[in-house]
Parts: sequence; C-alpha cells; structure tokens
Amino acid sequence: MPSFSTKRRVRHSAAEMFDLVADVEKYPQFVPLCTALRVRSRTAKGDTNVIVAVMTVAYKVVSQTFTSRVTLDKQNLVILVEYLDGPFSRLQNRWTFRPTGDNTCEVEFFIDYEFKSRTLAMLMGAMFDTAFRKFAVAFEKRADEVYGRKSV
Repeated sequence: MPSFSTKRRVRHSAAEMFDLVADVEKYPQFVPLCTALRVRSRTAKGDTNVIVAVMTVAYKVVSQTFTSRVTLDKQNLVILVEYLDGPFSRLQNRWTFRPTGDNTCEVEFFIDYEFKSRTLAMLMGAMFDTAFRKFAVAFEKRADEVYGRKSV
C-alpha cells in the first residue's frame, strides 16, 4: 500500500497556493504524468465546492484514466481528493495549506494509493513514486510563474 507525504515551505500565501491546486483544469500544463483532465461536474456543498474530475496519467506507452471527487474547502485551506473509478483499488490524497506569514505558507501533500492490477503496479508504481516526489516542486514552480517569485 504505497503512500507518500511531504511538507514544503513556499514563498506564496496559503490562499494563493490553495487556488493554484484547486485549478485542476490547468494540471496537464505542469503536473508530472498528467496528460489530460476534464471536469465532469461542479457543485457547492455548504462552504465547500465539489468537483468530479476525470484525469489521464501516462508514462511511455501506458495510459490510465480515473475519476475522482475533489472537495475544495477554502475556509480551512484543505483539498481532499477521493477516488471514484479507474485502475486503483484505493486512492486518496490531501493538500493542506498553513499560513506562516503574509507571503509564505507550508504546503502539505499526502497520497495513499493501490493499483487493482499487480502488473500495472509494477509498470507504473515506481514512476508514480518519482512523480509524487516532484509534485510539490511542480506546484511551487507553477506558483512562481502565476504569481511571480516573492521574496520574504
């Protein structure tokens, strides 16, 4: 049951980083392995917004598509992704954004997943691990592009 967790302090506000991660349609432009993403629905649920998204990830000749429910809780600066359908038996990830100053925050990324197929796990498992290690850096780089590099 692979899982990965990381915390990074970045030179962007928690609200900016939340908005950047919440903008799922832009993922194919900069997220490792993500080749396509389509939003199937958006609904407001109390103080949160819920997106159902279909994401395609690919590595070399292997391509997989899966559907997730993304709960955007801006008030608490938390994004929760829950697996709905696709090649996994389990997938959950969570983003947490904690302000550490006016223009800084700590970004925590956690993911826990398991492929249904052992063959697919062997083919994509190591690549997924490598990609997850690059996620935080990819989002921080994207934030620098979107919001400008800030000094603290």
